[in-house]
Amino acid sequence: MDQSSNDTTTSSESQGTPSLRTHSPETFVIDKTFADLGLKPAVLEGLTKRGFKHPTRIQAALIPVALSGKDVLGQAKTGTGKTAAFGLPLLQKLDPTAAFSALVLVPTRELAIQVAKELQELGAFAKVQTVAVYGGQPITKQQPLLAKGPPIVVGTPGRVMDLAERGILPFGDFRFAILDEVDRMLDIGFRDDIRKILGKLKKVPQTIFVSATISPDIEKLARSYMKDPEKIVTFEKSLTVAQVKQSYFAVERWDKKRLLLHLLKKEQPGLTVVFCRTKRAVDEVTMFLNKNKIDAHAMHGDMYQKKRDAVMGKLRGGDLSVLVASDLAARGLDVDDITHVVNYDMPEDPEVYIHRIGRTARAGREGVAWSFVAPDQGELLTNIEMLANIEIPTVGYDDFKPGPVPAEVAAMREHEAKRREDAQHSRNRNAGPEVPVVQSVDPNMFPDGIVPTALPGRRLGGRARTNRR
Repeated sequence: MDQSSNDTTTSSESQGTPSLRTHSPETFVIDKTFADLGLKPAVLEGLTKRGFKHPTRIQAALIPVALSGKDVLGQAKTGTGKTAAFGLPLLQKLDPTAAFSALVLVPTRELAIQVAKELQELGAFAKVQTVAVYGGQPITKQQPLLAKGPPIVVGTPGRVMDLAERGILPFGDFRFAILDEVDRMLDIGFRDDIRKILGKLKKVPQTIFVSATISPDIEKLARSYMKDPEKIVTFEKSLTVAQVKQSYFAVERWDKKRLLLHLLKKEQPGLTVVFCRTKRAVDEVTMFLNKNKIDAHAMHGDMYQKKRDAVMGKLRGGDLSVLVASDLAARGLDVDDITHVVNYDMPEDPEVYIHRIGRTARAGREGVAWSFVAPDQGELLTNIEMLANIEIPTVGYDDFKPGPVPAEVAAMREHEAKRREDAQHSRNRNAGPEVPVVQSVDPNMFPDGIVPTALPGRRLGGRARTNRR
């Protein structure tokens, strides 16, 4: 790629440090086309069919490096086309007749389906087949697809290991290993699986790891699987999507359902995703909205895969208006038409907030993110603002009237107030009588010129331990 660009810097490799390229805030490189990146006509035809002309920053930076055969560690914000960034080089370099050439690992079932779908569409003219494998779907449905020897397999770690142990998915020929959402993939729950899978690959593959956020700890671990990788980082003025209009509502926990209903009816947003922290909250909020004539659908990990697929089908087809989801869906939703995100429950991890709001404002579109912040969650909001380097404004509605304090909350508050009052009375009793004081004639004899006229009302008792017998 063009090294003379003013928005690109490369760190010195003479000191043994890997190359690091960073780019300016704009999402697209408008002075380049995909043809400029060295892609062959069959791959370009797939891009043209989907209406793509200019690459995004991460695509313009990563594709040439991946085509050169180097390992890559890529970081870019959500919604900038990371799937195409690693997928297009695969479609360029793979032999359509070579079975099991590339393994793409993703953290969730939804993301496996989405990535496989996008690669299949991009590779339509290159005639490179892609198959998705994931838990929740019977192996008997996936086995016939793998029997055809697809060049690209996209899967979740658990199902990939299961298929390999059954002898259905051979590891002998994989030339490429891709980890999408690498921060989640290398989190505690996935590290052992990743080690086992990468350790079983017979050949030394070209590896490409991509994610929206990469901590130093995760980067160190990722590099242990890579050979002299080039790190590519694209960024904006803030970590969040520039096109997302963010605001928050200060609300008590028991008023959040009513506020959400008020918000949806008053603002009448387009396709909205409401994020809850727990599966139970997802079900409760969905039932509440349906009861109040809002077409809402739930999405979380306890749902059968068939039902989750049906909900995702409606979402992508534009047949639902509100999706209530756990954070499982934060990594698997890749739908361009999501206009609003509601953080019904504030996440403990600020980076989860970044992933959530990245579900809107896709591919340069504008989006809206609303957050419900309880009185004791100020620190969570501050942590998010510090990470994103922005100040999120508060908003409210004059016509929204908070509900009464629930009886159990009122009882708990009354109990806590009485406990504090009793504790104060106890401290007062133990303090003893107030010590009378007089103004000292010589203020230099005592601090502030105050001298006591009697001993303290309460003194320490007991005997000091000595060496005497």
